Amino acid sequence: MIKKYTCQNGVRIVLENIPTVRSVAIGVWIGTGSRNETPKNNGISHFLEHMFFKGTKTRSAREIAESFDSIGGQVNAFTSKEYTCYYAKVLDTHANFALDVLADMFFNSTFVEEELNKEKNVVYEEIKMYEDTPDDIVHDLLSKAIYEKHPLGYPILGTEETLATFTGETLKEYMHNTYTPENVVVSIAGNISESFISDVEKYFGSYEGGKQEITEDKPVFHTNHMARKKETEQAHLCIGFEGLQVGHEDVYNLITLNNILGGSMSSRLFQDVREQKGLAYSVFSYHSAFQDSGIVTIYGGTGAKQLNVLFDTIQETLATLKAEGITEKELKNSKEQLKGSLMLSLESTNSRMSRNGKNELILKRHRSLDEIVEQIDEVTKEKVDEMANNIFNGPFSVSLISPDGNLPNNIQ
Repeated sequence: MIKKYTCQNGVRIVLENIPTVRSVAIGVWIGTGSRNETPKNNGISHFLEHMFFKGTKTRSAREIAESFDSIGGQVNAFTSKEYTCYYAKVLDTHANFALDVLADMFFNSTFVEEELNKEKNVVYEEIKMYEDTPDDIVHDLLSKAIYEKHPLGYPILGTEETLATFTGETLKEYMHNTYTPENVVVSIAGNISESFISDVEKYFGSYEGGKQEITEDKPVFHTNHMARKKETEQAHLCIGFEGLQVGHEDVYNLITLNNILGGSMSSRLFQDVREQKGLAYSVFSYHSAFQDSGIVTIYGGTGAKQLNVLFDTIQETLATLKAEGITEKELKNSKEQLKGSLMLSLESTNSRMSRNGKNELILKRHRSLDEIVEQIDEVTKEKVDEMANNIFNGPFSVSLISPDGNLPNNIQ
């Protein structure tokens, strides 16, 4: 059972007691990410996340790391396009200690210049490492092709140019304006009693933030073909179609469709591209859902000389899917697979904490397991076939990173 509580200042707390485990996961979720940035401060959400680990008024960076190592716990963070999360997973006996450290990082990080400069170098290296993985960059390039100048098209890491401009003051100002109480959710899952909510409230229930309104323009799906020439062994190809936003009523029809198309080893793309033609080691599809838009992405990596064949094969797979629809066997297998992965994910306190935190932050509602299973059961062959035609008859964007930078011949 999920307990919800809203503090006087607007911070929301969600707690799920799981008495059958011995761990507790605590996550502080903030509704800001690269989407809330500008061309001048792109990358600041991610850099701020890094700086939270670099020392507070009472703990050094080393002491933060050692504090979790000494109790056999884990602490980490990540930044996405629409939110940032700091989280810890510890034994239930150390829950209050973990909360104290997370709150210390949240409220008392010092952002001293020496640490800022060191961490800028760390993020520069992260950007370079990212540049060395073309199968990652090609997905960012697709976002840029689809969203153009909209912030959803910005890279989460930012650029070396924007990073160079960040100071302790710019970080504090950004935090003041975006880490506002009504934009924060503290999610807890594990062997913990409901009284822990009042412990969280002591830390998070009274602070104030800026009053800057976060205005978010609805993105428009653009059709673009972007290619980058890079010395790589393979050509990395992404094809993106317009998907659905988070919480859309038809989302399980789309998730089922994606599973059948490219979500597993038995999927059509895997079978057609890899098993039958041996064109790629890695080929898959996935759906990214944002608050007001979504993308269905197909990825494949192949030798540069086989790029045209890969592109044509993907188009043939889509054409067959639209013309003939899915089979009842595929439908049944996909639905069972979805239920299985859902159930298995709920065995981890971390994934329950994440699920509850995201749902509260973005949807402000929580569905029970039975409700989700019911929605999956309601998916029919007709609905999935209709979804396939709606999405794959629509416009698409393409991104490519390859040795010659030449797009496939048959792109319309």
